Amino acid sequence: QVQLVESGGGLVQAGGSLRLSCAASERTFSNYAMGWFRQAPGKEREFVAAISRSSANTFYADSVKGRFTVSRDNAQSTVYLQMNSLKTEDTAVYYCAAGSAVILISSYRHWGQGTQVTVSS
Repeated sequence: QVQLVESGGGLVQAGGSLRLSCAASERTFSNYAMGWFRQAPGKEREFVAAISRSSANTFYADSVKGRFTVSRDNAQSTVYLQMNSLKTEDTAVYYCAAGSAVILISSYRHWGQGTQVTVSS
Protein backbone atom coordinates (compact mmCIF):
# COMPACT_ATOMS: atom_id res chain seq x y z
CA GLN A 1 0.00 0.00 0.00
CA VAL A 2 1.32 3.44 -0.91
CA GLN A 3 2.45 5.64 1.98
CA LEU A 4 2.34 9.42 1.63
CA VAL A 5 4.23 12.09 3.56
CA GLU A 6 3.44 15.80 3.19
CA SER A 7 5.92 18.58 3.87
CA GLY A 8 6.38 22.29 3.26
CA GLY A 9 3.68 23.69 5.50
CA GLY A 10 4.29 26.60 7.80
CA LEU A 11 3.42 30.18 8.64
CA VAL A 12 3.15 32.75 5.87
CA GLN A 13 1.75 36.26 5.59
CA ALA A 14 -1.32 36.95 3.47
CA GLY A 15 -0.31 37.54 -0.14
CA GLY A 16 2.70 35.27 0.19
CA SER A 17 3.49 31.90 -1.34
CA LEU A 18 4.18 28.38 -0.16
CA ARG A 19 4.90 25.07 -1.90
CA LEU A 20 3.73 21.79 -0.44
CA SER A 21 5.27 18.44 -1.36
CA CYS A 22 3.93 14.93 -0.98
CA ALA A 23 6.38 12.04 -1.31
CA ALA A 24 5.20 8.49 -1.99
CA SER A 25 6.86 5.33 -0.75
CA GLU A 26 6.62 3.09 -3.79
CA ARG A 27 7.47 2.85 -7.48
CA THR A 28 3.81 2.44 -8.44
CA PHE A 29 3.16 6.11 -7.60
CA SER A 30 2.59 6.76 -11.30
CA ASN A 31 -0.44 4.45 -11.24
CA TYR A 32 -2.38 6.85 -9.01
CA ALA A 33 -4.29 10.02 -9.54
CA MET A 34 -3.27 12.47 -6.80
CA GLY A 35 -5.37 14.97 -4.93
CA TRP A 36 -4.94 17.72 -2.36
CA PHE A 37 -7.52 18.34 0.35
CA ARG A 38 -7.68 20.63 3.36
CA GLN A 39 -9.50 20.88 6.65
CA ALA A 40 -9.83 23.94 8.85
CA PRO A 41 -10.86 23.74 12.53
CA GLY A 42 -14.59 23.16 12.81
CA LYS A 43 -14.93 22.73 9.06
CA GLU A 44 -15.52 19.75 6.80
CA ARG A 45 -12.61 18.48 4.76
CA GLU A 46 -12.74 19.97 1.28
CA PHE A 47 -11.26 19.30 -2.12
CA VAL A 48 -8.51 21.64 -3.27
CA ALA A 49 -6.85 20.27 -6.41
CA ALA A 50 -6.15 17.04 -8.28
CA ILE A 51 -3.92 15.76 -11.06
CA SER A 52 -4.18 12.70 -13.28
CA ARG A 53 -1.54 9.99 -13.57
CA SER A 54 0.15 11.46 -16.63
CA SER A 55 -0.46 15.12 -15.64
CA ALA A 56 -2.72 15.46 -18.68
CA ASN A 57 -5.60 16.76 -16.55
CA THR A 58 -5.78 19.03 -13.52
CA PHE A 59 -8.75 20.22 -11.49
CA TYR A 60 -9.17 22.96 -8.91
CA ALA A 61 -11.73 24.14 -6.43
CA ASP A 62 -13.19 27.51 -7.40
CA SER A 63 -11.79 29.02 -4.23
CA VAL A 64 -8.18 28.39 -5.29
CA LYS A 65 -8.39 28.55 -9.09
CA GLY A 66 -5.84 30.95 -10.50
CA ARG A 67 -3.83 30.96 -7.28
CA PHE A 68 -2.82 27.33 -6.74
CA THR A 69 -1.06 24.96 -9.15
CA VAL A 70 -0.80 21.19 -8.76
CA SER A 71 1.99 19.26 -10.48
CA ARG A 72 3.76 15.93 -10.19
CA ASP A 73 7.09 14.29 -10.90
CA ASN A 74 6.53 10.57 -11.35
CA ALA A 75 10.26 9.86 -11.56
CA GLN A 76 10.61 11.28 -8.04
CA SER A 77 7.26 9.88 -6.82
CA THR A 78 6.26 13.34 -5.65
CA VAL A 79 3.26 15.62 -6.10
CA TYR A 80 3.37 19.36 -5.42
CA LEU A 81 0.96 22.13 -4.60
CA GLN A 82 2.23 25.62 -5.37
CA MET A 83 0.16 28.16 -3.45
CA ASN A 84 0.35 31.83 -4.39
CA SER A 85 -1.54 34.92 -3.24
CA LEU A 86 -2.43 33.16 -0.02
CA LYS A 87 -5.42 34.35 1.99
CA THR A 88 -6.24 33.90 5.66
CA GLU A 89 -9.09 31.60 4.66
CA ASP A 90 -6.51 29.20 3.20
CA THR A 91 -5.42 28.35 6.74
CA ALA A 92 -5.94 24.61 7.26
CA VAL A 93 -4.27 21.24 7.53
CA TYR A 94 -3.46 20.12 4.00
CA TYR A 95 -3.54 16.45 3.02
CA CYS A 96 -2.44 14.66 -0.11
CA ALA A 97 -4.23 11.53 -1.23
CA ALA A 98 -3.86 8.81 -3.86
CA GLY A 99 -6.80 7.55 -5.86
CA SER A 100 -7.90 5.64 -8.92
CA ALA A 101 -10.02 8.25 -10.70
CA VAL A 102 -8.94 11.88 -10.77
CA ILE A 103 -12.46 13.34 -10.89
CA LEU A 104 -14.00 10.97 -8.34
CA ILE A 105 -13.33 12.18 -4.79
CA SER A 106 -14.47 8.91 -3.24
CA SER A 107 -11.68 7.07 -5.07
CA TYR A 108 -9.00 8.76 -2.93
CA ARG A 109 -8.36 6.07 -0.35
CA HIS A 110 -4.73 6.55 0.70
CA TRP A 111 -3.92 9.60 2.78
CA GLY A 112 -0.90 11.37 4.19
CA GLN A 113 -0.64 12.66 7.76
CA GLY A 114 -1.22 16.29 6.79
CA THR A 115 0.81 19.48 7.06
CA GLN A 116 -0.32 22.70 8.72
CA VAL A 117 -0.57 25.89 6.67
CA THR A 118 -1.23 29.09 8.59
CA VAL A 119 -1.78 32.39 6.78
CA SER A 120 -1.58 35.49 8.94
CA SER A 121 -3.10 38.89 8.21
